[in-house]
Amino acid sequence: MKALSTEPGSTPFMVLTRPQMGENIGAAARAMLNFGCEHMRLVAPRDGWPNPAAVAMASGASPVLDHAGLFADVGAAVADCDYVYATTARARGLVKPVLTPEAAMAEARAMIGAGKRVAVLFGPERAGLENDDVAHANAIITVPVNPAFYSLNLAQCVLLTAYEFALHGHDAPGARLELAGTDMASAIEVQKLGDHFEMRLDETGFFFPPDKAPGMKRNLRNMFSRWGLTRSEVQTLHGILRQLLRNR
Repeated sequence: MKALSTEPGSTPFMVLTRPQMGENIGAAARAMLNFGCEHMRLVAPRDGWPNPAAVAMASGASPVLDHAGLFADVGAAVADCDYVYATTARARGLVKPVLTPEAAMAEARAMIGAGKRVAVLFGPERAGLENDDVAHANAIITVPVNPAFYSLNLAQCVLLTAYEFALHGHDAPGARLELAGTDMASAIEVQKLGDHFEMRLDETGFFFPPDKAPGMKRNLRNMFSRWGLTRSEVQTLHGILRQLLRNR
């Protein structure tokens, strides 16, 4: 069995309780490393440890397995932790706070930032955590899944938890435009595009009646600024106007 560390973890300890298949342990390791979680603990894996099937499935995430701690029971696996979450779809009659993965991992990141050690318990594939396992936890994590089919694969559950933990620790925007090497158009470039459109549309009598022309021009400018055009797109629109003029 692996000795407990005295250093606080930078990420939660993912504790796989009595996992049944080595492939699922390996898949969980991949999910963890995808999102920067490297601390795995194993409680009485059914097929023993180390497990060649886990290494094969880990596919590059073997460092997680190489440093995984092996423990005889849940109590030993979380003995050095300050706060423990148990993942289960059922409260099982125990009075504990029930959180979504998002809320739990936001809380966990704050605690780890304060130097606390946090663990997350995951149950065996067939039936999940037992009451005696959940009794070691301070709170429960329940994924809001389809109530008619709430069973999650072990690695899926680990991935959801690791993803939520990582999400609260980076500055990546929720949405972004992939520019494929193309720069955004500058304000002056968008302004000149607006000038070009106004000039050509004026020539066609588009801005009519005259009293509505200022508002129509303002809407045109606003449309261009809202689109967030790239330089390539601005050049394309200039080219369209020039081609239309030549054809006319």
